[in-house]
Amino acid sequence: MDTFDVYDTTLRDGAQQEGMNLSVQDKLLIAPLLDELGVGYIEGGWPGAIPKDTEFFKRAAKELDFRNAELAAFGSTRKAGARTHEDAQVRALLDSEAPVITLVAKSDIRHVERALKTTPEENLAMIRDTVSYLRGEGRRVILDAEHFFDGFRYDADYALRAVVAAFEAGAETVCLCDTNGGMLPDWVGEIVGRVRAEADGRIGMHAHNDSGCAVANSLAAVAAGATHVQGCVNGYGERTGNADLGAVVANLQLKLGHDVLAGGGLRDLTRISHAISEITNIAPFARQPYVGASAFAHKAGLHASAIKVDPDMYQHTDPLAVGNDMRMLISDMAGRASIELKGRELGFDLAGQGDLLTRVTTRVKDAEAQGYTYDAADASFELLLREELDGVRPTFFCTESWRVFVETTPGKPSEANAEATVKMHVGGARMLATAEGNGPVNALDAALRKAVAPTYPEVDRFELIDFKVRILDTEQGTDAVTRVLVETMDTRAEATWMTVGVGPNIIEASWEALVDSIVYGLLRAGVPNRSETPDGVTTDCD
Repeated sequence: MDTFDVYDTTLRDGAQQEGMNLSVQDKLLIAPLLDELGVGYIEGGWPGAIPKDTEFFKRAAKELDFRNAELAAFGSTRKAGARTHEDAQVRALLDSEAPVITLVAKSDIRHVERALKTTPEENLAMIRDTVSYLRGEGRRVILDAEHFFDGFRYDADYALRAVVAAFEAGAETVCLCDTNGGMLPDWVGEIVGRVRAEADGRIGMHAHNDSGCAVANSLAAVAAGATHVQGCVNGYGERTGNADLGAVVANLQLKLGHDVLAGGGLRDLTRISHAISEITNIAPFARQPYVGASAFAHKAGLHASAIKVDPDMYQHTDPLAVGNDMRMLISDMAGRASIELKGRELGFDLAGQGDLLTRVTTRVKDAEAQGYTYDAADASFELLLREELDGVRPTFFCTESWRVFVETTPGKPSEANAEATVKMHVGGARMLATAEGNGPVNALDAALRKAVAPTYPEVDRFELIDFKVRILDTEQGTDAVTRVLVETMDTRAEATWMTVGVGPNIIEASWEALVDSIVYGLLRAGVPNRSETPDGVTTDCD
């Protein structure tokens, strides 16, 4: 850790992502997670320029106690023509009480002359004066050389002079910024190599992802001699984002053998990534490298056959190394090996049951031909598998009939414009329940729960958290088949599951998915079937 720095800028640069608005409390919740991951620096924001960031540093000094990281405050060099000790922004950096100050400075001569509207020499003086002043006040200083790569390609001599000025004034690290995100790995490697040959000090890399190369550019910089990398969890950041810090550190540790995180933080990468997603209220990206739900998911039957022999044959690394896990996706591409591995994942030993595996495989393929998908709907697949294993589909109740009415008055929208009635057999009794809802599916869901809850009060813990509709064979227009995916959460266990329904319309498809959701939730919670006689016969479905 003495030879490599991992610097997280999620709370500052990442927070500039479109649609992300972090409160002070959000930042106070995220920062300990970053420390737990094992990064060396956590950039908290720009005190003095942004009121929320000023408050964050004030509270952080009292409320946060890091084990691994140091808190860094971000700000700019003194203004042109100003005295450093009188510059309000510089004073705000000291007032933040952060032990590390990260200064942003211009290194592209065009930005110096056109944006700062000052001379090249004054800009270099601004760098020297601010760095040396903060060092004299006992702070460690990192300098972010803004637009460095673009500036270097335009005027390499001036960009290098900015780096040297920072080191001579006492900066411990100069981070080269691909601010516009347009560099490619070969360009980065060449430029970082030239800087290493000309400057004496630690070189860092700050990459944006506008060319889709932020992670690759970060690795190229390390290969050329950089020993400090900056990035954001989950690749957050303005425009197309910053380098995904998780992918950067996982590649450095697992592929290149660099020890860059304190402790065993890498094994918590998936958990921490998803926890931060919850706080930012930005859904995790399933196909995100290393930590995504699909990162180690396998669908093709050929893959499954090899994985059954040796998981490493179709995985680039052990998913447990980053706290993730392998998943088998069940689809019409699945073979018997896929079904066997998926069964094992769900807790069923199907080894040696060739006839069963053939039946399940055939049934899955037939169902997908009708429009079903089990890629995400593990709960529906488990119900199908249990039916083939036991000869009967798990059930806690039976449906006699259901109907829905929708009433709309033009110009007068109503919150409860639908009414559903269900007739069911539950717990040995015939139940008739009616409920209103905001649309037909909401009304059906409410009526179903109303009928089932007296016998199975556990359903009150089940909360529908996502609802996806896909229109299949769209060339059929309004006569097209509809597929619905429902995601449900057990609020007590904080567990989620997905079920699928297919039908000639959204209501029928939704009903199937909703019923499966309740049945699976009760199974998962270990609820006994309260409709069974002592000899195990279910009375409701006679």
